[in-house]
Amino acid sequence: MIQGHEDGNGDLTGPNPVDRGKYGSKIHLITERTGLPLSVGISGANLHDSQALEPLVRGIPPIRSRRGPRRRRPAKLHADKGYDYDHLRQWLRGRGITHRIARRGIESSTRLGRHHWTIERTMSWLAGCRRLHRRYERKADHFLAFASIACTLICYRRLAK
Repeated sequence: MIQGHEDGNGDLTGPNPVDRGKYGSKIHLITERTGLPLSVGISGANLHDSQALEPLVRGIPPIRSRRGPRRRRPAKLHADKGYDYDHLRQWLRGRGITHRIARRGIESSTRLGRHHWTIERTMSWLAGCRRLHRRYERKADHFLAFASIACTLICYRRLAK
């Protein structure tokens, strides 16, 4: 969760439900298996995470493979209980994406732990960028641009090793 402007005049900010109603933004992220960011988005702090899944999946660019055509969609998607909705499962199935979404009230969160840590690690890499720690920009496009630059730096540092 990124804390935004106190006056609430910025784009894509909303009252944070866990921080006394201060305005803030969320960064949403899809990564590949090793933690490299594929798609990034932002929203107001009061938007439920499940509403950001479809735009994020649509935002994944075509990925070049060594053989064959470019891949336009991921083969599999892991998600936590916040994405456990039938319409999301049907939408992913319609796009030909195998999903592994934890079910609310049935499964424990520990089963996805071996996949969930890659997202948490990438989010901690993003939190290391001072410009993203506190939102200074009023325009959402500017904040999204800084988040994209941070994701690009993560990819560069990871691939330069």
